[in-house]
Amino acid sequence: MSFTDLGLQPFLTDRCESLGYIEPTPIQKQAIPLVLDGKNVIATAETGTGKTAAFLLPILQNLAISQKKGTTVLILSPTRELANQTDAACRQIAPKNVRCA
Repeated sequence: MSFTDLGLQPFLTDRCESLGYIEPTPIQKQAIPLVLDGKNVIATAETGTGKTAAFLLPILQNLAISQKKGTTVLILSPTRELANQTDAACRQIAPKNVRCA
């Protein structure tokens, strides 16, 4: 299964490839289609299994193709370190028309 098979647009699958994400992890295979469908997802997995990309990729896709100006997403993190890691991942993956702050 590829990132394309999960329903991600080419601008994100190309970015995944350039970052070395070859095949989705199990948590990504489960979560990405649900988030793309607008479902709320609660998931747990070990450190380093791709959880951040599992929620960032579909959120970034929905933001990039949204026709609504000023659409906002708020991601809450339990620690400053995790917030910084999420911000760094967002900046790596996000298309140019999406601002991470």
